[in-house]
Amino acid sequence: MHIASAGHKPRCFALVPCAGVGTRAGTAGPKQYEPVAGQPLVAHTLHALRRVPRLAATLVVLSPGDARFEDLLGPVARGDERLWVAQVGGATRADTVAAGLRVLAERGAQPEDWVLVHDAARCLLQPAWVDRLIDACEDDEVGGLLALPIADTLKTQGIDTRVAGTIDRSGKWAAQTPQMFRLGLLSGALAHAGPGVTDESSAVEALGHEPRLVRGEWENFKLTWPGDFALAERLLSTRSA
Repeated sequence: MHIASAGHKPRCFALVPCAGVGTRAGTAGPKQYEPVAGQPLVAHTLHALRRVPRLAATLVVLSPGDARFEDLLGPVARGDERLWVAQVGGATRADTVAAGLRVLAERGAQPEDWVLVHDAARCLLQPAWVDRLIDACEDDEVGGLLALPIADTLKTQGIDTRVAGTIDRSGKWAAQTPQMFRLGLLSGALAHAGPGVTDESSAVEALGHEPRLVRGEWENFKLTWPGDFALAERLLSTRSA
């Protein structure tokens, strides 16, 4: 399905990079397919995005040759016209997102349309948090991201896992996703920044822009370490929907 530009208010698209291998998670395969509360991790993520009516579509970007998504979520994807899948992922997150942006453009997304890039592994996402980000950024000249002010004391590591110093935490935020930028701006920013950037905001910042910080939620954490999966399972079990 292709959505043609109608020349009206910019639309919002979600892009979920889902081509990683998750080596830190300690799982047998890519962590996005690890079972959490009876479903693959990424299924929870896509369920949350599906419940955001303001998203014109969600594009999941897989690695070439990925057969797990089809095996586990194929029927769901085929039954939802707002869920698109493309096997064009690259070696890094930036490569995967850039490839996904090209697919969105091929499907009719315009340079002025918004793209909300969201980590597949942030499976506790709530639709209300996505709406909060859209509300804060839809009239912004740059865009922005969900984030949380740092509460913990920060240390730098020296030799032999010794503390080398303490970092002033004032004014520091931990970046989350979604991160919301216009397709044209983000495409150019990623091309300029190269494959080493770890989030979209960093690429946009490298062009001299200042993305808006929109307060996120503690539950919107990224499942990274083995213990994160058990915690996510407990939190999901307390939700009514």
